[in-house]
Amino acid sequence: MSELPTELVPLSPEQRDIVGLTRAFARDEIRPRAREVDEADTRTPWDLWRKAAEVGITGFMLPAEYGGGGFTDVFTQALVQEELCAGDLGIGNLLCSNGFFADPVLELGTEEQKRIWLTPLTGPDTPMTALATTEPGAGSDAASITTTASRTAGGYLLNGQKAWISNAGEADRYVVFAKTDPAQRARGVTAFLLRKDTPGVAFGAPMRKMGQRAIVCREIFFHDAFVPEENRLGAEGQGFHGLMRTFDISRTILGAAATGIARAAYEYARDYAATRQQFGKPVIEHQAVAFRLADMRTRVEQARLMTWRAAKRLDAGLDATSEAAMAKLTASETAAYCTWAAVQTLGGWGYSREYPVEQWMRDAKLEEIEEGTSDIMRLVIARGM
Repeated sequence: MSELPTELVPLSPEQRDIVGLTRAFARDEIRPRAREVDEADTRTPWDLWRKAAEVGITGFMLPAEYGGGGFTDVFTQALVQEELCAGDLGIGNLLCSNGFFADPVLELGTEEQKRIWLTPLTGPDTPMTALATTEPGAGSDAASITTTASRTAGGYLLNGQKAWISNAGEADRYVVFAKTDPAQRARGVTAFLLRKDTPGVAFGAPMRKMGQRAIVCREIFFHDAFVPEENRLGAEGQGFHGLMRTFDISRTILGAAATGIARAAYEYARDYAATRQQFGKPVIEHQAVAFRLADMRTRVEQARLMTWRAAKRLDAGLDATSEAAMAKLTASETAAYCTWAAVQTLGGWGYSREYPVEQWMRDAKLEEIEEGTSDIMRLVIARGM
């Protein structure tokens, strides 16, 4: 795996350490297991999760005051996500999934909620977490969710259904978005914290997916599931605002993830093309192949730099909604192109499961869909003009 081009953005010793750690983990632990995890289909690779937790990867992004690694800046998180996902996209996204749970807690939670819900995520025995927004009829239009949270003595009763929830059933802790005022759209959405064993919470069977199978997805069903008032995140109606703020972070991080798999595809195709002989010379010396590799390399650099720009704006406290959307759009479509181009470069072998590029092509597709489709990213960018 290649070194990151950080000459324009020098890294601190601590950043170099975490990048080196995650690069080695991706090379030695993730990449050798990627095909096995893909073939297992609907089984979470708990052993990899625990290994990552032991060296601090699952909690590196959490604040030091709660026991985390203290790398709360989005730029460092992007560096790490690219390294892990260059090993395997699904496994890399899985190992950093506690950060997606933590973002709304950090954005909306009280100091006590942060201490109670985040501190247990920082040790070697960290539980898995999940963020529950998507519903059968509410994907990109998050304001149209129909799961309700009705007031009752001491708290709320949740009723409804979520779909395509990453880590559902595997996770111990959840942030759930529901309507406290069903008559409202965005202004009626509120966020809640709950545990897996809450009475009235049930899970569907694992959903069989095209790619990124390291992350098991299920439906969640709520039937009068009681959530105490102290587990509400922020005020009633504040949930959508908190979700949109965390989207800027998560879309930037997913831009880094997509850059990672695009980089892996480019490097694999480049190395293959340098050794594969056709018509008496390595195929990399044929202009058609060389130009395709040139396009791959260029797009990877574009995706990385756009992701870094969004991250740096977020870390500076600047608005980055458009920049995060541009980063995710560019990086996800780069991942789709580069994994396709890798398959094309390997030819028949690229279509074979003996080589990893066919899996990477399947894995990359999700990046154009999750956390807002490419269509939604273009809409967000257009609204920011």
